[in-house]
Amino acid sequence: MKIAIATDAWPPQISGVVTTLKRTIKELEQLGHEVRPIHPHCFSVTFPCPTYPQIRLALAYGTGFGRHLNGFVPDCVHIVTEGPVGLACRQFCRKEGLKFTTSFTTRFDEYVQLRFGVPGRFTFRMLRWFHSPASNVMIASQPFRKELEEKGFSNTVLWPRGVDTDLFNLGDKSFITDPRPIFLYVGRVAVEKNIESFLSLDLPGTKYVVGDGPSFKKLKACYPNVRFVGARHGKELARYYAASDVFVFPSLTDTFGIVMLEAMACGLPVAGYPVRGPIDLVKNGITGFLDRELRIATLKALEIDPQACRRFARQYSWRKSARRFVENLVHV
Repeated sequence: MKIAIATDAWPPQISGVVTTLKRTIKELEQLGHEVRPIHPHCFSVTFPCPTYPQIRLALAYGTGFGRHLNGFVPDCVHIVTEGPVGLACRQFCRKEGLKFTTSFTTRFDEYVQLRFGVPGRFTFRMLRWFHSPASNVMIASQPFRKELEEKGFSNTVLWPRGVDTDLFNLGDKSFITDPRPIFLYVGRVAVEKNIESFLSLDLPGTKYVVGDGPSFKKLKACYPNVRFVGARHGKELARYYAASDVFVFPSLTDTFGIVMLEAMACGLPVAGYPVRGPIDLVKNGITGFLDRELRIATLKALEIDPQACRRFARQYSWRKSARRFVENLVHV
């Protein structure tokens, strides 16, 4: 099957969406499908994302979008993001009468409210408008799917994520020599991740932050006792997970959180708030702890058996995820 995937999220961006795309495309190709990703680098003009200059957005438009599909003639079209590339693809499909599916992965209504102060209800109306013509809207977890259905979405389907349990595995803790316990955060260093609720905690041992983002320099200056090591990838990232003691996930806005699965695959229990995202993966007393007091959850997580975390993560695979993705697609 020939599958076109339109996305504004693409390397060198680092995010759960990009990780999902890269692994899904790899699995789809191994399953025999032909995939054509259409991303910002396919367009001649790009510009920095407001408040997040590390991300480049494309100057895409619907009438010119067709040239990226000419000669490919996809059987299915999937739109990943609601940015310029996604909007151009949506416009083209609507004009040509093509069916398409979408993903709802990011609560941009909450992000925009945090960054610009715009009430979330206005942005959410745009998101609902964007996804309403899709044959299927793919959602990462049942709690988030239920939340969207309560807000008027009637075309949602589940698309669970995966984790590479060969790459992310139990490892040598001597990689980190700082005082223990080691409390780790991995992800974008940005306001929407609520990272300061972790950085400001009074905890024993040492805090580590692996990642980059618009708040990196500011937070590194504000918290000199925290180890900010920047973005890490592949085996090096896995070493940080495996060498830590607790993974702290302070976000209140994520819809899933692949980093939690990566941490668990490395035997790392997760501490977080009892909100959308963590509630789908963290089983209190088994794979971590959730509590409205993040410090309580973080300290309780130290009691968790690493092997239990690893066993839970092994239920997820990118091959299963890719197969479900294909099941959710519709022919144009």
